[in-house]
Amino acid sequence: MTSIEEYDVAGADDGPYAITTGPDGALWFTMVHSGRIGRFVPGGEPVSHRLDPASGPTIIVTGPDRALWFTEYQAHRIGRITTDGAVTEFELPAPDRGPFGIAAGPDDALWFTETTADRIGRITTDGQVTEFALPVTGAFPSAITAGADGGMWFTLNQGNAIARIGMDAEITIHPLPTEAAGPVGITTGGDGALWFVEIAAGQIGRIGTDGAITEFPLPDRTARPHAITPGDDGRQWFTEWGANRVGSITPDGTIEVHDLPTPNSEPHGITLGPDGALWAALEIGALARLTG
Repeated sequence: MTSIEEYDVAGADDGPYAITTGPDGALWFTMVHSGRIGRFVPGGEPVSHRLDPASGPTIIVTGPDRALWFTEYQAHRIGRITTDGAVTEFELPAPDRGPFGIAAGPDDALWFTETTADRIGRITTDGQVTEFALPVTGAFPSAITAGADGGMWFTLNQGNAIARIGMDAEITIHPLPTEAAGPVGITTGGDGALWFVEIAAGQIGRIGTDGAITEFPLPDRTARPHAITPGDDGRQWFTEWGANRVGSITPDGTIEVHDLPTPNSEPHGITLGPDGALWAALEIGALARLTG
């Protein structure tokens, strides 16, 4: 049986959004509404690092340099914070990029999406930025992850597709079978495939590195799944932003969902924590811990 505990880590208006496990054994999370980066060690007290209050920090990941890297959606910047709290910010080539997803690549750089510019960006750990234009417009590239095949895979939220960019910058687009699915979160599963959520269709998707797509409808098609991450149990775990739940899916498509204790908590990001539990960021100012 799955047990869920909630921990207050921020104010109700701060908006914890994305979450990841850092190289220091702590949970790091963005506070999109107040422009902060949070750090929380299970069993300890939360710590907060202030950015520009209007910067809109969104996705956060561990970089190849053992620092935390994050996107600033409103400020159109890429940020870096060391485990001792030193922040560096890097401007993008133009102030209209809307950076959202970010992930470490196999080339010791960070790759990120530019939602409003139809581009994929690459930033080295010393701040050098390169951009790659997509072959489509209005696609709203969203989340991104490193694939098992050496490429970076990302969702096209408005383009209704999953796409891949190789280290040679070649881009391949795979349209989804379901119309207006609205894919957002994406991750690489333990089976080597890419798993993603369809926020508008209420489905979980799987795409092999060969491009073969399978879709799994959720029990509640209005649940609005948002983020997805692999657990250590062979399952993928996801948040249901619209239904106040966290769910899991096995490689064969078996789905379980779990109600969160606090109503309307608005779960967004999810990650496997340093303690082996699943942790989700709740917009009400808390983190949820799932075990069992």
